[in-house]
This record gives sequence, structure tokens and C-alpha cells, in this order.
Amino acid sequence: MSKQTPWLSIIGIGDSGLDSMTPIARSALESADIIFGGERHLKFLGDDSRDLQSWSSPFADSIERVLSYRGKPVAVLATGNPLWHGAGSTLSKTIPIEEMSIYPSPSAYSLAAAQIGWAIENTICLTVHGRKLETIIPSITPNAQLFILCHNGDTPSEAASLLKDRGFGDSEMTALSHLGGTEEAICKNTASEWNVRDLPNLTTLAIRCIAGLKAKILPTTPGLPDDVFEHDGKLTKQEIRAATLAALSPLPGQHLWDVGAGCGSIAIEWCRAADRATASAVETHADRLNSIRTNAMALGVPSLEIIEGRAPDALHPLPKPDAIFIGGGLSTGGVVETCWEALSCHGRLVANAVTIEGETRLIQAQVSYGGELVRFAISRTQTVGSFQGWRPMMPVTQWRITKT
Repeated sequence: MSKQTPWLSIIGIGDSGLDSMTPIARSALESADIIFGGERHLKFLGDDSRDLQSWSSPFADSIERVLSYRGKPVAVLATGNPLWHGAGSTLSKTIPIEEMSIYPSPSAYSLAAAQIGWAIENTICLTVHGRKLETIIPSITPNAQLFILCHNGDTPSEAASLLKDRGFGDSEMTALSHLGGTEEAICKNTASEWNVRDLPNLTTLAIRCIAGLKAKILPTTPGLPDDVFEHDGKLTKQEIRAATLAALSPLPGQHLWDVGAGCGSIAIEWCRAADRATASAVETHADRLNSIRTNAMALGVPSLEIIEGRAPDALHPLPKPDAIFIGGGLSTGGVVETCWEALSCHGRLVANAVTIEGETRLIQAQVSYGGELVRFAISRTQTVGSFQGWRPMMPVTQWRITKT
């Protein structure tokens, strides 16, 4: 079989315009009849008489336009490395690699690292372009180095406020705008002293996180303190939550169903525990749904999918799960069966119960499907007069199984 000739060229371009391209990338651009790009990129082409097309907003709406020219010589101009939070990442989900050629330029992360001397392998590379700023919260830890692609010129000021609110006001911030271009500018200050506004939209923010005495320091290791969650008492307690997440085994890019989510603690900690992990939290009570939204934002997972509904009916439209936690609704007919059928090979299912009725259902499930049953009996100290004593919590029975 002969190799397919690519019709689509995805070309990374720097802020210095056409001069930033390699000769082979420049040749690919010159061979194209149709050129897609942002307005800033298309301006680099001057009075070019070819078919120049700007992106739609949102970007995903433009994919069909690109595909309508399939087989014709098309070029896409993208900032820096197209496959690092760029147009290439989105287009490659739809268009096979055999149909395209990709020509990267240095990414914004590379250009920023070259300016301030940070090793990229020791730096967390993030983006808030088109995303909530709160997504950076799990990465705000003592001595962490962050590169953040800004959404717009207000992002550095908003990040400074977020850092101050979390007790990281001493963090060192550097805003690097239009790197490699004629308008290159660099601003530095601490988060608490940051007063620069109206920066260019094309800005990369570098943060060296420095914790103050009262800093909110939360690891991504499962088992956060109970008091970081807003809840009405329907909360999987810290020790049980840590054991439950360990059984669910969060892995990068995998999806969780949190059925009967309560305040969302399991789903939220799942998303925090592994890179690109996602979750759907299913809950029926309005007050708890509000708590899930509040907790997801405060703990840095604003993209958590929150579903108002009752299992099993609410589960059918959800993305296919890699793991499922059943924290509520065990006594509802069909919940366990629906969850088991939804799991693919190597999927993990974990269910907790504190009532005799719930435990009975777990015993039945273990007989039907296998897996193992575990009982947790946790005690915490409490004051007894001038002394301390142990107060036992309600025992929790857990059924856990991996589908093979």
C-alpha cells in the first residue's frame, strides 16, 4: 500500500512571524491554497491573495470547515508547538496523522524557560486558556514551579489574588508577554505586591510558589481533611475516603462515576489524584448538588461533571467509566447491575455501606460477581472531661472488585 500524501499542514509560528519558521515549514505554508489561523497569525501573511480563514469561537466549530477541504492543500497556523495545548491537539482527535504534517516551533513553555532559566522537567506546565483559573489550585504547593498559559491579560492579576487567598502571597510571579516578538515584555513581582493590569492576552505566567505561615497546603494524595469540604454530614470520612480511593486506583485520563455523590468528595479527590482524570458526580438532593459545585471550585476541579438525577436512570447517558464508586442508592433496584455492566475490562467498582440493609446488598453482590468484602472500624479521640478517650465511628463495609 502506498503512503497517503498529507493534505493538511499544521505549522507552529512564533511571535516574530514568518521568520520563526524553519525552511521546510515555510515551504509547506507556501504550498497551501487555504490557510486557517487566528487573526494575529493571518496578519503575518500581509496582502496574501490566497483563501485566508479565521477560526470560529469556540474553536471546535471550525473543525468541519477544515474537513470540508479534505484532499486540497490546507495549512493551519498555530502558536508555538501545535501539539501542546494547541490547534494540533484538537485536530488530531478527528484527522488521522497520515493525512497531516506537523511542523512545531518552540512552545511558550520553552521560550519562558529560556528567559528565566527553569528546567521544564522540573516545572508544571498548565493552561487556563478557555478554562477556569481554579484548575491551577492542586498545583499550588510549597516550592512548586508553574508555567501557565494565560486566558487573557487579566489572568496574572487573578492568579495573584488566588495565591494571596491561599496564603501564598510571597510567591514570585513573572509575566512574559509576546516572547520572541518585537513587543516582548517581562514583568516581575510577588503575588501580594502584584499591581500590573491590562497585560497582552498573549502572556505566559511563571510562578514560584512560596507558602506563608497560614498557607492552605493540600496534597493530591487522597484523604483530605474532612473540614475542607462543605457538607451536611453525608461525607465519606477521611480515613475511609483514602482507602476507597486506593481501591478505585485513579489513573491518568480515566473517568469515574460517583453514584450518590453526597458532597462530591470521592469524585473531587479522584480528579485531583491523577493527571487528566475526570469524573461524573450523580446526586439527587439540591443542597448537596450546590455543595458539590462549591467543593469542586474550591479544590481545583471546576470541570467536574455534576449530574442531577437518580441512579440507575441517570447513569445511561454518562461517559463510559473506568471506575465506579457507589456511595448512595445501593438499595435501589438495578444500580449495582447497571454499574457492573457499564464497566469494561480492568474497570474497578467500589461500594460502601454503613447500614445493615446496605451491607446485605453488598454481600449479595459479592456472591454474584466475586471480589472481596472489607470492614473498616475507625475510632477518633475526643475529650472526656480533662482526659481523652476513643470515640468509634460507624463501621463501614466495602465491596471492591476489578472486572476481568
